[in-house]
Amino acid sequence: MLFPSLLDGLARRRSTVSIKRSRRSCQNDSGREAANELAKDAKKSELMLKSSGIVKSNKSDNFASVCSKRGQKGINQDCALVWEEFGCQEDMVFCGIFDGHGPWGHVVAKRVRESLPSSLLCNWQEALTSTTSVSMDADVGVDRNVDIWRQSYLKTYAAIDQELKQHTNIGSFCSGTTALTIVKQGKNLIVANVGDSRAVLATLSDDGSLVPLQLTIDFRPNLPEEAERIKQSKGVVFCLHDEPGVYRVWMPNGETPGLAISRAFGDYCFKDFGLISMPHVTQRSITSRDHFVILASDGVWDVISNQEAVEIVSSTLDREKSAKKLVDCAVRAWKYKKRGIAIDDISAICLFFHSTSSPPPPQSVHSFIKSSEQASGI
Repeated sequence: MLFPSLLDGLARRRSTVSIKRSRRSCQNDSGREAANELAKDAKKSELMLKSSGIVKSNKSDNFASVCSKRGQKGINQDCALVWEEFGCQEDMVFCGIFDGHGPWGHVVAKRVRESLPSSLLCNWQEALTSTTSVSMDADVGVDRNVDIWRQSYLKTYAAIDQELKQHTNIGSFCSGTTALTIVKQGKNLIVANVGDSRAVLATLSDDGSLVPLQLTIDFRPNLPEEAERIKQSKGVVFCLHDEPGVYRVWMPNGETPGLAISRAFGDYCFKDFGLISMPHVTQRSITSRDHFVILASDGVWDVISNQEAVEIVSSTLDREKSAKKLVDCAVRAWKYKKRGIAIDDISAICLFFHSTSSPPPPQSVHSFIKSSEQASGI
């Protein structure tokens, strides 16, 4: 696979910029600026989406449906992004779901959404070109390619978390955001997660039905490894009497509001007590059995199972409406499963891999939708 340089990609997008000038910019450490310019061009070319809608590139089989709906807790602190032809690469797409929390969570989430893609693209390009064992004109082994992405993700997330800390006007001391992102590069799917948003793959089983495969870990404070790290950092994990089953990380004095996730951007009041922003990065090789992947905030997964989500999306005949259908079902499920509790912000991205439609869903999804509608009085 050929990996043209980041700045050469910018030159191709803008014919007035010469490759020679681009390479000179790279030597002047302007890679981030070039990545930002690519992002601007992608938005102008309708290859980038930051709101509800669809993204479709004529140069790939990918198709993305996006929907975000404000809950009942005030301003929508969820935000999403899809960037087709990521970094001017025809075989790449970037998707991200960011779920803010705290008084300034919406600001933190949007700031991370703005910074992360360009920073990741720049770090990926630097890692790629600095690897002497990799030829720019040769195929890169899957393991080596995943390692390059993993190192790029780790560097990017660490840098963004430090940037947030330096910008005191953002208000990230007691506010933060999750970040679930994927990069689909050809048949490779790279997944990076911080927080409790979730990615679920819909894949074909041997009996011909679509089944879910969870690609991420919901990073909650009561997970054994997470709880141990928090404990070693003098943090405390417990749930309140009026929130049974909802474990939170607390400072030793217990004075600040507890946080129900163990990894996040921002939230610097907890960073000395076990909270980290290090992403969990995994890879999967997409096959003909894999039909689509769902990225969604916990507003979906709190009320809808992985199987139900896959069935809802696959049952939607118009793929353009798939994310909206999933979000609407989650809203109805909140109304009858969590009566008396304010509905959370709910966001979802459905990324389809193939131009052909998915197989018909099991009848159970129709029963689920019907029962939720009846219970909600719809």
